Amino acid sequence: MDIKLKIIIAFIYLYGFFEIYMSVRQRRKRAVLKSGDRLSVWMLIIFIAIGYSLSFGIAATKTGRIYHWNTFFLTGIILIIIGLIIRINSILTLRQYFTYTVTEIENHELIEKGFYKVIRHPAYLGQLIIFTGVAISLSNWLSVLCMIVSVSIGYIYRITIEERFMAQQMGEKYTAYQSRTKKLIPFIY
Repeated sequence: MDIKLKIIIAFIYLYGFFEIYMSVRQRRKRAVLKSGDRLSVWMLIIFIAIGYSLSFGIAATKTGRIYHWNTFFLTGIILIIIGLIIRINSILTLRQYFTYTVTEIENHELIEKGFYKVIRHPAYLGQLIIFTGVAISLSNWLSVLCMIVSVSIGYIYRITIEERFMAQQMGEKYTAYQSRTKKLIPFIY
């Protein structure tokens, strides 16, 4: 097996363990007042799994292969690092208000600092950049397309559920925040 592929797979496992660790750690800390998840976390997991399966499955073939492996591998790694920085910074900005499921917790406040000044879901943006980086590092344009489409479907559903819940819980404060910020991509969407 190629060393680059080993690096990609090792990163995926390490990143998965990081997310599991954060999930377990955050569950111990807070009292959930109300849940509005509507299975969005499971939908997200399913679409991420589909994206990974399709991306790696297609990358294992010659279909869609781009033969500049080193260039795309390096580009993918850089995107992964950028995505991690955004994701971790977003989690640290939210601190005790960060949750993996759509929930209202005790003393819930709207955070509008850091990346949250400009976009409402920077942690999701970070993950989308990570997944895109993983797919690009496989050096296959079909892998990139499958990952982006699959994961985007999961995040669009998740964001829709989360924004509806936040508007119900915080009312005018959240709808005003929505009017001042973009969902995912600064100044665009």
